[in-house]
Amino acid sequence: MDLNVRKILEKININGELKTAEPMSAHTTFKTGGTADIYFRPASAEDLLIVLEACRRYGIPFFILGGGANILVSDRGIEGCVIDMGALNSVSFKKTVCLAESGSQISDAAEMAAEKNLSGLDFIYAMPGSTGGAVWMNARCYGKSISDILLRVQYIDEDLEIRYLERDDILSSYGYKKSFFQGTGNIILSAEFLLEKGNSTDIRKIMRSHELDRKKKGHFSFPSAGSVFKNNRDFGRPTGIILDSLGLKGKSVGDARVADFHGNIIVNNGNASSKDIKDLIDLCYTEAKEKLGIELECEIQFVGRW
Repeated sequence: MDLNVRKILEKININGELKTAEPMSAHTTFKTGGTADIYFRPASAEDLLIVLEACRRYGIPFFILGGGANILVSDRGIEGCVIDMGALNSVSFKKTVCLAESGSQISDAAEMAAEKNLSGLDFIYAMPGSTGGAVWMNARCYGKSISDILLRVQYIDEDLEIRYLERDDILSSYGYKKSFFQGTGNIILSAEFLLEKGNSTDIRKIMRSHELDRKKKGHFSFPSAGSVFKNNRDFGRPTGIILDSLGLKGKSVGDARVADFHGNIIVNNGNASSKDIKDLIDLCYTEAKEKLGIELECEIQFVGRW
């Protein structure tokens, strides 16, 4: 990295945390990955826009970081500037609408909604990740998707203009773990969710049952990114069962391991490198293709210098 990048950003009048050579293992659920050349945590949307304009002006590559779930950062790190949205984390309510900034934790939004006797986000309680990440990937669990309750999204487009994605466009552009934002340079600022009135006690019972189910399945036992591959109805079975049928449960590469408790989860068993995890993902993909003739679609984004 050209160290002038930091000098450029330091000269800009912005508030927020600015670091060099920040280890990404501290910011991802896999707990792996090399360093970010520059790490910036903006204090406001205005600071974010200023930095994005500087990156564009000086040709500095950047990556938007949410909760660090569903990504695998290269051991060689990330070139340019990692922009951590974590400080943009406010959550507020107006009647039955929840407005959450992209850096808020989606599980926290669910908890706050329950306090307001509002249901709709309970299905995603205890899922790691940010609100922006959940909207970007159209997070899904327990038969429900974020798009089911997504009312409106505020975002920055590729021309650095603030735009809104309304409900009709959400309905036409979202699908199973697919969203309007994937494959674009648009950056999610906040999301509005249309919830329903309910009873806090009943809502929390549902939330705790999901949390206990995740714990029982071992989701929090080791660093991981949750499901590695998407399910595909055309294959007739969930991906975890498919990989288990191939004898891959418990398979290891270095300290990366296909979880004993779920065939579609890879865990860091202690000191795995990102390369270990990537090699194990590739092995699972190849086994499914060569032995069953199916091509699994990976949910995880590979970020950095691969």
